[in-house]
Amino acid sequence: MVGVTEVVTNTAPPLPDEAATAAAGAALASGVRIRTLAEVADLGAVSRLFESIWRPAPGNPLVTAELLRAMVSAGNYVAGAFDGPELLGACFGFFGEPAKGGLHSHIAGVATAGHGRGIGFALKLHQRAWALRQGVTEISWTFDPLVRRNAHFNLTKLAARPARYLPDFYGPMHDGINGAGDTDRLMVAWDLASPPVRTAAAGHPGRVDAAALRDGGAAVALAAGPDGGPATGAADAPVVLVAVPPDIEALRRTEPELGRAWRVALREVLGGLLEGGAAVTGFDRAGWYVVAKEHTS
Repeated sequence: MVGVTEVVTNTAPPLPDEAATAAAGAALASGVRIRTLAEVADLGAVSRLFESIWRPAPGNPLVTAELLRAMVSAGNYVAGAFDGPELLGACFGFFGEPAKGGLHSHIAGVATAGHGRGIGFALKLHQRAWALRQGVTEISWTFDPLVRRNAHFNLTKLAARPARYLPDFYGPMHDGINGAGDTDRLMVAWDLASPPVRTAAAGHPGRVDAAALRDGGAAVALAAGPDGGPATGAADAPVVLVAVPPDIEALRRTEPELGRAWRVALREVLGGLLEGGAAVTGFDRAGWYVVAKEHTS
């Protein structure tokens, strides 16, 4: 009897091709064309877009066209999302420590006219596909952990994971978004090849249910009190829930003292948990970080 050798062929596309397909699909769904930028005119448009979003103090632009030009010429990443000739979003990143081989995504923003279309998601998937083509497997960036929609976007839609809590990372920024308060940030790491990221890029992000976790014994270490300010509790369970307010940006304008109180409380609670070795494992869109203390070494 003649033996038969079964040959199993892996028909899955290489990861860079898979990422490019996901990025193209996200751009199509949001109705934009995304491309990397190198010309001074385009880079000037990016600088002006960022200024229109963040509204920095006069004479203090977030980034100039000249700096972007230098960054691009050195091989870094600048891309824009266009609806016809109109620039609706942009993203800028630069390479980090040579030994780590990662990319740091410094600024990403979408104009008000482009909100609600998924343009930010499409830009990040374009950046992921570009990075994988360069042999990069991790992208890092920072975001304000008090901004609920950003936490949902970064931790749920993109499946990035917080690596560090950084108190007053930038110092006073005096712009239309951050105000003059402390600029605490979460540094996140985006493992471009991880199963959660690949699933999220395909449009199927993982989700957590804080209410179910609370019913199952999770501790509530920070919640909103009756006055809308922070109310601290105990972090005495393996899973801990940490709340953020519904709209910190509005709170900073209308009740700045409460806004500052939330900053201090989140720094102490979430920052303290991460400093102690716990890990953020997800974010419930209702406004809860889910923290696992069993990651403590």
